[in-house]
Amino acid sequence: MLELQERLSCHHFDAGRCGSCTWLPTGYGDQLAAKQAHAVELLDRPGVEWFDPVAGRVSHFRNKAKMAVAGTVDAPTLGILDRDLRGIDLRDCPLHLPALLDALPVLAAFVSRAVLAPYDVATRAGELKHLLVTASPDDELMVRFVARSQEPVARIRKHLPWLHEQLPGLRVASVNLLPEHKAALEGPRELLLTDDDSLPMRVNGLTLHLRPQSFFQTNTEVAAALYREARAWVTDLDVASVWDLYCGVGGFALHLASADRDVLGIETSAEAVASARASATEAGLPRVRFESGDATELALHAGTAPELLVVNPPRRGIGARLAGWVQTSPVRHVLYSSCNAESLARDLEAMPGLVPRRARVLDMFPNTAHYEILVLLERAEGGGRTP
Repeated sequence: MLELQERLSCHHFDAGRCGSCTWLPTGYGDQLAAKQAHAVELLDRPGVEWFDPVAGRVSHFRNKAKMAVAGTVDAPTLGILDRDLRGIDLRDCPLHLPALLDALPVLAAFVSRAVLAPYDVATRAGELKHLLVTASPDDELMVRFVARSQEPVARIRKHLPWLHEQLPGLRVASVNLLPEHKAALEGPRELLLTDDDSLPMRVNGLTLHLRPQSFFQTNTEVAAALYREARAWVTDLDVASVWDLYCGVGGFALHLASADRDVLGIETSAEAVASARASATEAGLPRVRFESGDATELALHAGTAPELLVVNPPRRGIGARLAGWVQTSPVRHVLYSSCNAESLARDLEAMPGLVPRRARVLDMFPNTAHYEILVLLERAEGGGRTP
């Protein structure tokens, strides 16, 4: 049982080296209460059924480590940069899953072994910019080396057998190329170094395949709860057709699949679509299909509409064009999953014909002000749909 008043102890925060967990001094029960109050303030309408928040672990929950590489070849740092652009080593960050905590010191040793010169932001010298490491529920790993050029690729390949020996759970390894000097985490080009091209993520009995450039929620346990909640709410609706816009690797679409329901997932990332298709095939779900494309353009030009629309957009929300289409469409229900309740509130204002019926906060990001919220919207009588 999670102790809701638990606080995370972090010596990096106490020493002022890292302030990412802005709510760390606040008891976890108070964190949950504040997030619930914020959501209710923004989204509450008459007739909304509010469920209790879904709590998350305050430590060891992040399945992805996004580490800036700095320092020297012999003494690399994996973590963040300070105001003077010097590296702060956070390889023992208590947010990370144990598999990541075990892997990061090995990867630091690999930087030295393969002579991967850390990128110096101030002088624009060096090669290795970031290490992006993802851990699955089975403690398997995907490791991505974000480099300025292909110069270190041969050395990474040469020493990869050593890395496999040290990290038996290593499933996928790649080099991502980010030649530009800019504030970005990764570039568009990926060089795969392993036979396996995806990391299996087991969630609620389904296996979601995560490729190097595919998005997946950073908190696997709370993501699983999110998908279970969505499936339960949709079961109550008894719908026969679903569109899952911004579908990513297919989490919602695959969880909402059934023998008598057609599900279409749309995602701009071709890598994510490939991952979702692999998962659907493996799960034997012939009535679920995935296409690469822009969610708004699909909706505006499809000439048809589903009974249920699922949206899980970026922080900016679905925007005025898509919200306007939803408002005038025959869509009866919308399942909206948002990581930004403020943009969700703006989108709801643009869709007055759909009213919230259920809402639940899911704490995907403990120790910060951020959270996920799932809202079920229902078309009101005379609620703006085009005849």
